[in-house]
Amino acid sequence: MKRFMTALRTQRWDDHRYYHHSRINQSLHFVSAFSFLVGYAFMFVDPVKAALIGWLVSMTTRQAGHFFFEPKGYDHLNQATHEHKEEIKVGYNLQRKVVLMTIWALSPLVLYLDPTLFGLFVPWSSPADFMRQVAKVWLAVGIGGLLFRTIHLFFIRDVETGLVWMTKILTDPFSDLKLYYKAPIYLLKGELIDPGLDLIEHGMEEKHA
Repeated sequence: MKRFMTALRTQRWDDHRYYHHSRINQSLHFVSAFSFLVGYAFMFVDPVKAALIGWLVSMTTRQAGHFFFEPKGYDHLNQATHEHKEEIKVGYNLQRKVVLMTIWALSPLVLYLDPTLFGLFVPWSSPADFMRQVAKVWLAVGIGGLLFRTIHLFFIRDVETGLVWMTKILTDPFSDLKLYYKAPIYLLKGELIDPGLDLIEHGMEEKHA
C-alpha cells in the first residue's frame, strides 16, 4: 500500500508539473473539479444527470484548458519538449484525447441516425428521451475510456501503474480543488502562466535530499 501511495503521488505530481502551467487551464480545472464532485453526488441518485454534468461541464472545461490554453512550446522549468511530454504521458495525451472526444461528440449523431443504437435501446420518442439516452451512451463512453486505458497500461507498463492511474483519475477532482483553488485569483491579477515556484522548491528539496 505504501508503494501504491508513493506511485500515486508521483503520477499526480508529474501531471501537475508537466501539464498545468497555464493559469487559465488551472482555473478551468478548478471549475471541472467542482462540477465533477457534483456529478459524483448525482451518481447515487441519477447517473444520467451525472453523465450530462460530467461531459457537458466537467470534461469540456477540463479538456479546453489542455487543448487551447496550455503552452505547447519548450518547458524550461522541466527541461522538456512538448513532444517528449506527450510521449511519456501516462494517461490520455492530446492525440488520445482527440480520439476520445471525437467518440463523445459523434455518439449523439449515431443515436440520432439509429434510435435503437444497434438494438440496445428502445427508440426515443421525444427530445427528453433522446438526451437521456445520449447521457447513457456518454456514461458508457466515460467508463469505457477509463477501463480501456487502465487495462492498456497493464500491458504496456504494469498492473500497478494502471491501477494507480485509475485511482488518480477518480480522485483528481479532490486534488485539483486543493491545487488550483487560487488559480482564478492569480488569473484576475493578470498572471497567465504559473511561475512554477512550487516546482522550483520541489527541485531544491530533491537536490538536498
